[in-house]
Amino acid sequence: MPHSPSRRGLITGAGLATAAAASTLAAPALAQNLPTLRWRLTSSYPKSLDTIYGAATLLSKYVGEATDGRFTIDVFAPGEIVPGLQAFDAVQNRTVEVCQTALYYYIGKDPSFAPFTTLPFGLNARMQTAWLYHGGGNELQAAFLAKYGVVGFAGGNTGAQMGGWFRKEIKSVADLKGLKMRIPGIAGQVLARLGLVPQNFAGGDIYPALEKGTIDAAEFVGPVDDEKLGFVRVAPYYYYPGWWEGGPTIHFIANGKAWEELPKAYQAAFEAASAYANADMLAKYDARNPAALRRLVAGGAQLRPFPQEVMDAAYKENIALMAEISAKNADFKKIYDSMLAFRNEEYLWWQVGEYPYDGYMIRARQKG
Repeated sequence: MPHSPSRRGLITGAGLATAAAASTLAAPALAQNLPTLRWRLTSSYPKSLDTIYGAATLLSKYVGEATDGRFTIDVFAPGEIVPGLQAFDAVQNRTVEVCQTALYYYIGKDPSFAPFTTLPFGLNARMQTAWLYHGGGNELQAAFLAKYGVVGFAGGNTGAQMGGWFRKEIKSVADLKGLKMRIPGIAGQVLARLGLVPQNFAGGDIYPALEKGTIDAAEFVGPVDDEKLGFVRVAPYYYYPGWWEGGPTIHFIANGKAWEELPKAYQAAFEAASAYANADMLAKYDARNPAALRRLVAGGAQLRPFPQEVMDAAYKENIALMAEISAKNADFKKIYDSMLAFRNEEYLWWQVGEYPYDGYMIRARQKG
C-alpha cells in the first residue's frame, strides 16, 4: 500500500505550488506593463563636482532600482554630448531626454527662468524649496516651462553660496568698476549697474579663464566645489555672502513629449528620485562645507565680507532692476510677485523662530 502524505505536507505542497503559480503569472504581466526604456541625461556640471553631478547619478540609481532596471538613465558630463550651457536646448530638441542644469543660465531666452533657480536677495534654501513645493512655485514653473516644451523638477540645492574669488580686494563700489567677473543670471545685471562686466560660462571653464586673466573674479558655489576647482591658486580673496544666491535650486529638465510617453510608474519613480536628490544635495553641502572652508583658509584663501557700501548699493540696484523687468515682462512679474510675497511672509516666522535661535547659538559658541 503506497504511503499517504501527511496533512502538513499537503498544505505545504499546495502553498508552494500556489506561490509558484502566482510568480509565474505575475512576472509576464509585469513585463508586459513595464517597457524597457533608456534615457540620456546631459549635465551642466563636470564629474569632478561630485556633490552637484552626483545628484544626477543618484537620480539614475534610484530610478533604475525602483523600476527593476527597466527604466535606465545614462548620465553624461558636459562635452560628452553637448556643452554644459547647451543642456536645456538639447532637451528641447530631444537630442537627449533630460538634463541637469540651473534654469537661470537661460535668462537670455527669458528672465522668467531665473526665479526658479534663485534671485538676488531672494529666498534661502529652505524657503526656496517651500515656495516650490507648497507656495505655488512648482505650478508657476510648470506653466512657464510648458511654453518651451519641457517639464522641470527640483533636483538639488547648494544652500547660500559664497561671494566669489577676486584677484584684488574690494573695499568700495568703485573697486567693482571695469572688473570682469564670471557671474551668471540676473546677479550679473545687478552688478553691471555698478560698473562690473559680467561673464557667463560653465563651471569647468572658470579656472582657465581666471588663470589666463580673461576674468578678474569668479563666483561658483562654495567651499566644497571651489576647493575642487582650485580657485585659491589664482585669486586669493574669498568674499561672502553670495547675496545673489541665497538658496539656488538645481533642476532636472525633461522633454515634455518624452515625459508624457513614460508609464505613470516611471514618472512616479523619477519624481521620487528627484525629490531625494534635492534633499541629499543640500545635506551633503551642509556636511562638507565647514571642513572645506578650513582647508581653503589653510591653503591661503583670505576671507573677506563684502563692504556694507557694496551690499547696500547692490540691494538698491536689485530692487530697481526687478521693477524694470516686471514692467516689461508679465511672466516675470507674476512669478516674482509670488516669490516676493512668500519671502515676506517667511521672514515673519524667521524673525521669531530661526534667527533668535541661530543668533544665540553663534554667540554661545563664541563665548565657549
